[in-house]
This record gives sequence, structure tokens and C-alpha cells, in this order.
Amino acid sequence: MSTERDWELTRPVHAVIDPGLALLPHQLSLARWVSEYYRTSLFSCAALMFPPGFHARVVPYVLSTVLGDQVPEGLGEGQEEILEFLQRRGRVKETDLLKALGSRAAARLRALVQRGLVLREWEAPRPRTGFRHVDYLSLTVEEIEARRLAAVLAPAAPRQGALLVHLAEVKEHPVSLLRRLFGPAAVEGLSKRGLVRIVRRRLERDPLAGYQVVSEPAVTLTPQQGEATQAVARALGGETRERAFLLYGVTGSGKTEVYLDAASRTLAAGKSVIFLLPEIALTPQAVQRLMGRFPGRVALYHSGLTPGQQVDQWWRIRETVEPLVVVGSRGAVFAPVKDPGLIVMDEEHEWTYKQHDAAPRYHAREVALKLCELTGAVFLAGSATPDVATYYRALHGQYRLLELGERVGRSSAGGPRPLPRASVQVVDMRQELREGNRSVFSRDLKAALDQALGKGEQAILFLNRRGAAPLVQCRECGQSMRCRRCDMTLTYHAIGPALVCHLCGRRSPVPATCPTCGSARIRYLGLGTQKLVEEVGRAFPGVSVLRWDRDVAKGWKDHLELMERFSRGQAQVLVGTQMVAKGLHLPRVTVVGVILADLGMGLPDYRAPERTFQLLCQVAGRAGREELPGRVIIQTYMPESYAIRLAGAQDYRGFFDAELLFRRRHLNPPFGRLVRFLFAHPNAVRSQQEAERLARSLRDEKARRGLTDDVLGPTPAYPSRVRGRYRWHVLLRGRDPETLLDAVTLHPQWLVDLDPVALSP
Repeated sequence: MSTERDWELTRPVHAVIDPGLALLPHQLSLARWVSEYYRTSLFSCAALMFPPGFHARVVPYVLSTVLGDQVPEGLGEGQEEILEFLQRRGRVKETDLLKALGSRAAARLRALVQRGLVLREWEAPRPRTGFRHVDYLSLTVEEIEARRLAAVLAPAAPRQGALLVHLAEVKEHPVSLLRRLFGPAAVEGLSKRGLVRIVRRRLERDPLAGYQVVSEPAVTLTPQQGEATQAVARALGGETRERAFLLYGVTGSGKTEVYLDAASRTLAAGKSVIFLLPEIALTPQAVQRLMGRFPGRVALYHSGLTPGQQVDQWWRIRETVEPLVVVGSRGAVFAPVKDPGLIVMDEEHEWTYKQHDAAPRYHAREVALKLCELTGAVFLAGSATPDVATYYRALHGQYRLLELGERVGRSSAGGPRPLPRASVQVVDMRQELREGNRSVFSRDLKAALDQALGKGEQAILFLNRRGAAPLVQCRECGQSMRCRRCDMTLTYHAIGPALVCHLCGRRSPVPATCPTCGSARIRYLGLGTQKLVEEVGRAFPGVSVLRWDRDVAKGWKDHLELMERFSRGQAQVLVGTQMVAKGLHLPRVTVVGVILADLGMGLPDYRAPERTFQLLCQVAGRAGREELPGRVIIQTYMPESYAIRLAGAQDYRGFFDAELLFRRRHLNPPFGRLVRFLFAHPNAVRSQQEAERLARSLRDEKARRGLTDDVLGPTPAYPSRVRGRYRWHVLLRGRDPETLLDAVTLHPQWLVDLDPVALSP
């Protein structure tokens, strides 16, 4: 707060929203850093740290400052109309005025505000979601006295007597329930006699209430796990200056045990833990393990909770004195943890840690590292397939590299025992076609599934595409069904049925004839998870199948239910998209089949090979995680691709070395940084012209300053049209692109993404 204005036009402070709401000192510093690093407003960064409901925009109101007889002469007709409207209606929302008088009134209103004839005020609405309170009824007398009085009242007021006896047994009870059980008159009668009082209590809407907690004692660690935990323990105890660790461990190597050991030490030191997960789908399994190890000390915070649950969890984290383990997706890094001692980032390679929908477009890893710097906390990231840039930095000393190279199981006595990795086979589907197999299952995958399902074991089939058919085409004229608002084909969803755009979500009825030529010869081409379920049913009659994708699992409770159903053996085959590839521990899964490994390889994105490699390695890690041996079969039409070939060999270091050669050549991260400028406009020509203008400005400024940064583009973005807006983008690549970024003037509609993890969509 300041009494001096730094800008010519400032808004007056109308009211304090909540006197008890204030950022913690380290949160304010973090908000400033996020604002400066990601080039966005300080308020939008601070809003990430407020409880749900405080993110609303301020609402402008307008009112006339003059009476009817004081209106100056010479006003335009439209301005007089505005003043008459305000004098008649008083103080109104600016949007209501414009709705009543039309959009042309906006410019006239601004002129009246500048002349002082209209006053504009801003009001911050109260949060829509707040605490939930419940009224309880309790005794004002001792239990013995209550029972004596109940006997006295019983003849004349039997319900009051019964209510007294009930309260003597339960101490207190919700008033609403007691009114239903004993009647409102009984409650009011005892209240008038002064025998009971109403106590209002805040009710916590606990998202963890439905979890079944099984105590999980600490286990004996392997030598490699012991070395890793000791290294982290020394940092937590202040014995070393190392504050950031990368735990590189193969799938099933017991990285979670290292996390739990570090969390236990942090809590014992009186500090809290932030435990980050890339997907809401992974929280149920992680939360159950954490609650088993740290009962009563776990808080859950992510966008999948109800607004009320989010509010209650936010305030619980803020107000609780004892240290907690706060579990959540990327936004949990902004939770109001007073004294964080450890931040764990599981599956640190996942692109979902990057905010891409709205500013600030932060990466949770970079924010977590800064938060650790501000608070002295330790950062512990883990992955079986680390981000190439992160692993490179670990090799060059920015992280301490810890390695777990062996799969670990548990013996009958509870001690660790080594487990073999699942065998991985890459199948060339081109050869399958040459030899007459037109099924979606290669002969090897079909045989492996027959064997596993016959033994009562489970299998996962991974296909990273929703729906039934990604292409609907007329065989007469060749026209494919496309979204009217996006440059994207519509996907046929058999359940509905409907044609769905996977970009904007628009749904259309399935046409009986071609809308272009009228032919009824419409063909559904390609494969999605819905169609794959049908193929499993045809190939393996009687086998129970579950599908796990965004169409059937819309909320975190849906994910929990699906995982529990499959874990309990209610289905033998799990068909899913990338959700089934991430961090799930399913001991009875012995076969994993990747139906089409090539999906995503053709995207115009330098990270496409890395993402393909990571997905394949991660899904392969779901097989053979306990005593049953695992087998993985990767089907592909591109077996020569280094990403697929090395994923088949489970050779991360080989992939890292190969990928680094390409990135060094083109100065892509970690050898340089990227800034992506994206412009979208309903007019295709306007969008292209603005992109060309920015590219010229960047190149002119680059030449003037003698910089070596690359300006790439402009080119149409992929997809080139989304929700009716034509998209062009420009890339800035170099060792220090911020210098050039700060030197150009941007149209307000430009989207700027620093360090993007994807160049599409």
C-alpha cells in the first residue's frame, strides 16, 4: 500500500475483502518472482495463492455526479441519454448500462468519466464459496441433572424429557436433526427453560473422509534407496548446501519409499511437505499411502475438489499449527504452507506441470525451486524418464543426481528383493499386414493376452486416442467430417452417438448421408479407446473390460472408482489413454500392450520424440511389478524411430544422448530457451498480418542490437484454427531471449509463453 501513485490513473480502494486474508511473506516474494519471470501482472500471480472464490474480477459501477438541472450544455445526444439513465436508475453496473444502451455507449461513457460527469467505482465481489456452519444443541447442565429434569418433565412434556435424555447420552447433536426427531417445540421449550444452548461450529468438508486407511509402517530399504535417503537427510538436516535433488529410478524401483522417508524426517523436524503429482488421477493411490504412513497429517488440494472442499482445505493448511503433508497437482505449490521443509515432485517430466490455459503460464518445477530458495526447503524431483533438460542440469551440478537402477519387490518377510524388468518387444505392424494380419492385435500380443487372461491375470491396453473412430469420411466424394470452428476432423463417439471435436468440445449428430454430396457411403476409419473395447470383446469373448479415459473419468472420484474396481479384479483388461501410463501400482498386471506407439510422433514439436519415449517407458513399467513376470508388446509402424527403438530397450541414457545431439544442433533446451508468441483472431488475414508485423519487429530489433537469437516464423500454428479463431505463432530461440522480448511492443491479444513444453495445440 502507498499514499503516492506511480501511475496517472489509479483505482480507489473501495473496501477490504477479508481483513484476515494476507499472503505469507514468502508467498508475496514468490508472487513477485512469478510476475517478473513470466511477464504477467502481480495480481494474477498473487491470485494463485488466494483461497477459491477470491479470483473474481472487480466489477465496475457507474453513477452520475450531477443532478438533472446541472447537466452542462453542449453534450451529444448519446451522452445526455447516459446521464438520464443514471439519474433515473442511480448507481448501476457498467455492463447493465451498456446492455441497455448498446455497445456504442462505451466511448460516450468514457468521455463522461473523463469530464467528471460520471463516477466509475470498482467493487470486488465477496467470494461465492465460504465456510459451512452447523448449529449444534448441547446441555447447559450436568448429565445427572439433565436426567433428573427429564423425569420431572416427562409427564407434561414427554418430548422435552426424551430430548434431555438423548443429549445426556450424545453430549451434542445438530439442531436440524433434533427438530426432525423430537419436533421444533421440544427444542424451543428446552431453550426457553435455559437447559440447552445452540453452539455454531464450522463444518469441514473433508475430501479424505471416504478413504480407507491401512497403516503402512516404514520398510527396510535397499542399499541404493538407503544412499538416496541419506543424501536427502543430510540436506534436510543442514549438513550440506545441496537443496535440489533428481531421483532417477527405473519404474518399480521404490522412489516412493525415498519420498516417504524424506517426508517423515521433514515432519519430525516440525516442517511441512508439499507433495506434487502431475495428474489428479494419481492422487488416490498416493494419498492412501501417505495417510497410511502419516495418519491425520495429510491435506488434499487440487482443482478436482468441490469449491467448498477447496476452501476448507485451504484454511486448514493455513490455520493448522502442526506440520502437514499437502498433496495435489501443480497448483498445490501455491498452497498457504507456513513453513515448508520439503517439496516432492513425482514424475517431474510430465508436461501437465506447466500451466498453459491462462496467464501466468508457469511451470510448477521452476516455481517450486524458487519457493525452496525463498524458504530454505529441499526440492526432491523423481522420474524414471526425467525431462531431458532436467537430467542435463543434474549432470552439470544444478541438481544432485540420485539413482535407483533396480526394480524392487517385497519378500514374504517384508524385506526388499530384486525384481526383473518386464520383457519388452517391438512389433512391426507393417510386417503383420504383409503376412495377412489385419487385426488391431499383432499375433504376439494376441498370444500374450490369451495366455495371461487364461491364467486369470490382468492386462493393460494403451491407446492414446479417445472415441471410436478419429476419421469419418464419405467414400463417394472423399469429404471428411470436420469441425466448423476448428481445423480438426471430428471424432466419432459410439456412445452417444455423436461426432465430437476434441479441441473445442462441440458435438454434432452423426449424419446418415454426406452433407456435401448426399451419399450414404460413409465410412468410420481409425481406432480409439471405445472401438478398442469392442475389438477386445470380439477377440476375447466373455472377458471383462474397463475403459479409462477422459470421457468416463471426469472427476477425481471417477478416477478413484475405476482404479479400485480394477485393483479388486472386477475387470481383467483395462483399456485407456495416457492416464493408465502414469505411476499406477497394479500387481496382477502381467501384460501391457501398446496398440499404436506412433501417435504423437508426427506433431510439429521438437519434444514429440521425448514425449513418445516417456509414455512408452512409463506404460511399460505397469507390467510385472510384483512376483508375476511382466511382458510388454509395443506395436508400431515406425520401428526404426530412435524414440520407439530405445523405449523398447528401456534405455533412457541412450535416448538422452541421441536427443541431446539434435537439441544442441538447433539450440533447443537445455542449450537455449524458447519463447512462443501466439496470435488468434477471427479474421485470417488480420491474424497473419499481425504475426508478420511482430516477426519483422523482432528481426529489426535483433539486428539493431546485434543479438544472435533466432526468430522463427511466422507460421500457422497447429491446429491453424481453434474455436473460430485463426492462429499464427512466432518463436524466439536463444540463450537470453528476454532481452529481445522486452524490446518489442505487443498487441494485447498476443499470448506469450516462456519456456513452453509444447508447440501444439
